[in-house]
Amino acid sequence: MPSSHEIDYKIIGEDIQIVEVELDPNETVIAEAGAMLYMEDGIQFETKMGDGSNPTEGFLGKLLQAGTRVLTGESIFMTHFTNRGAGKRKVAFSAPYPGTIIPVNLAQVAGNTMIVQKDGFLCAAMGTKISIQFNQKLGSGFFGGEGFILEKIQGDGMLFVHAGGVIIEKNLNNETLRVDTGCIVAFEPQIGYDIQRSGSLKSMVFGGEGIFLATLHGTGRVWIQSMPISKLVQELSPYFGGNSRKEGGSVLGGLGRVFED
Repeated sequence: MPSSHEIDYKIIGEDIQIVEVELDPNETVIAEAGAMLYMEDGIQFETKMGDGSNPTEGFLGKLLQAGTRVLTGESIFMTHFTNRGAGKRKVAFSAPYPGTIIPVNLAQVAGNTMIVQKDGFLCAAMGTKISIQFNQKLGSGFFGGEGFILEKIQGDGMLFVHAGGVIIEKNLNNETLRVDTGCIVAFEPQIGYDIQRSGSLKSMVFGGEGIFLATLHGTGRVWIQSMPISKLVQELSPYFGGNSRKEGGSVLGGLGRVFED
């Protein structure tokens, strides 16, 4: 018998998406604090420490779980939305920045587990367990973008992960895939993850692809994002300084503008 609540949902939007979750009476969805966009009458919410996956968990257990969330940079609290009405009610969640929402049925994922970038979790059916996944390799921790810590999400219900830009799902069959370190969204737990040097010294310095690349290898599914928030901020930052991207990327930079005047 499934331990997670069986929720229905609808993804709304194209470039900036939201997920609308439909709850039967007494069904609950958990979400990151501040993710709620709207909710219908009959939905009640409560802010709690922990994901509620273990109802018998004591205060110390909840405190430990809250502490692990601090390590991932997330709030120590999660919000639980429950339908207390007589019929079906809806609650919707929006992502913190433009991108795509990935619906994943954890019952159809290897080991009922997903490894997710630390800010990728948006919401999930009640009963989903959220913990941390330490990266075992030193190089991955220092240079992997996600650091030593990723989120490990376990359950048998619906999970909703947010990522930037377009999402690509790749199925590896005993293969290796090299990816920009910030572009990994999630992968199944049997996939190996490491960081390797991107190439020769010349390529590393002048190639524009970064010094290190993430290497994913094995058999299973991998999700990749085209525009992580870190890259979006980097691309927009010249405009906030009053310079266009063309000027910022010029070989001469500010000196070139002197000759243009």
